[in-house]
Amino acid sequence: MADIAVTEVSKGLRDAIARLETGENMESTGVVTRVGDGVAWVHGLRNAGYAEVLEIQTKQGVVEAFALNLMEDEIGAVLLGSDKDVVAGDPVKLKGVVLEVPVGPELLGRVVNPLGQPLDGGPAITTKENGLVERPAIGVMGRKGVHEPLMTGIVAIDAMFPIGRGQRELIIGDRQTGKTAITLDTMINQGRQKTGVVNIYVAIGQKLSKVARLVERLKQEGVMEQTIVVATGPSDPASLLYLAPYAGAAMGEWFRDNAKHALIIYDDLTKHAVAYRQMSLLLRRPPGREAFPGDVFYLHSRLLERAAKLSDELGAGSLTALPIIETQAGDISAYIPTNVISITDGQIFMETDLFYQGIRPAISAGLSVSRVGGDAQTKSVKSVSGRLKLGLSQFRELAAFAQFGSDLDDATKKQIERGQRLTELLKQPQYSPLSIWEQVASIFAVNEGHFDNVPREKIKDAQAALLAKLAKEHRKEMDALNTGSEKIEADSATGKLLAKVAVAAAKGFEQ
Repeated sequence: MADIAVTEVSKGLRDAIARLETGENMESTGVVTRVGDGVAWVHGLRNAGYAEVLEIQTKQGVVEAFALNLMEDEIGAVLLGSDKDVVAGDPVKLKGVVLEVPVGPELLGRVVNPLGQPLDGGPAITTKENGLVERPAIGVMGRKGVHEPLMTGIVAIDAMFPIGRGQRELIIGDRQTGKTAITLDTMINQGRQKTGVVNIYVAIGQKLSKVARLVERLKQEGVMEQTIVVATGPSDPASLLYLAPYAGAAMGEWFRDNAKHALIIYDDLTKHAVAYRQMSLLLRRPPGREAFPGDVFYLHSRLLERAAKLSDELGAGSLTALPIIETQAGDISAYIPTNVISITDGQIFMETDLFYQGIRPAISAGLSVSRVGGDAQTKSVKSVSGRLKLGLSQFRELAAFAQFGSDLDDATKKQIERGQRLTELLKQPQYSPLSIWEQVASIFAVNEGHFDNVPREKIKDAQAALLAKLAKEHRKEMDALNTGSEKIEADSATGKLLAKVAVAAAKGFEQ
């Protein structure tokens, strides 16, 4: 009985192919030969291009797919929906467009899937423009050096590893070490400081409960109005997980190309590589190194190169990318991490040991780097944080050395105590990004030794007292300092003011 059914299907399929081949339009029409696991193989369609949209006519209606494998006699197409209605013998035709997503300000405040369809229960989204999902990156002459700061509000990052508009800074670390927390604080800071930067958060295969919590927090902070969330869950087909970051990049490019500024977060590209591998193996592509297809480097390089600071001739807009990569047991020398490290302009490494010691954000001063550096720092933060990274790195080495010997000279003891206070200062609870003047005042107080007599466990209390006193009694000076344009030195008027208030604030906490 089963043999008869198979024979009938096989005969029907041969008849469909024969009709197609005797017809005159094999260039733009085809027929499904086999289907499974979200992939349809199509005979015909000789004019199809890469990422071109195909329409499969099923008995229940039209199902869209896009061409990913272009071979001599057939095409491997990835379905954009369920494959349960698609059967062998279904006719296929070219839609005549390459894959596009809606772009523009109409998406702000919404949660959408990678095709621009709403997931938040709100009305359908109608935009004036569409953007190409796959688009070449801006060339060398269309770019400008990264020079404008993108303040995260996190002291450890803004002081030691500054991020500039148009930069690509990787956030890397094991699971549950605070990677998403850093990006969430950065998004909140754009709203609190009224920077005008649009946030785009791309969730790639994330638990939908996590995405819902993140959206709720953004609403509480009043930042959702300047945010677009592109969400995919673990149960979504691999095709949507693969498209999500490219769709987010297209949405961000609209703001960049219209002389605005956008920040895009890819959470995370490890899951993206896994989705691409799944699709590639289903399309019968030969697996390469570590069972990943050999072009997985190109997968992420063509995505991250779309982040740029445009030249003045093109409007000077910017798209800043914060990709996230999850490591296994802190191994940053694995295949995907090394790929993305080599594409980006620096990385912020989240250290598991620091996280469990209670140092949060758990940023490693030794393994983190920003290759843009001081070019993207405000003058005031740069002037007070110059010695910070070096001092912290030296402290970590001295602290490790000091464990083996108790006879330390006074200079070494002083350096270790200063390092302990700096470490304490750089601890920062989530959802509390600091403005420029708050960061400058805090670092200045510890660096200049005004908190040297404050016990380590009371440093955060002394910092809170200092900031409260400055906000209450010197609001005008702090507003001027918040522009970040002033270089702070110990003998400058602002330096003397900060020193005076810091000494007064420390008095209540000294031993």
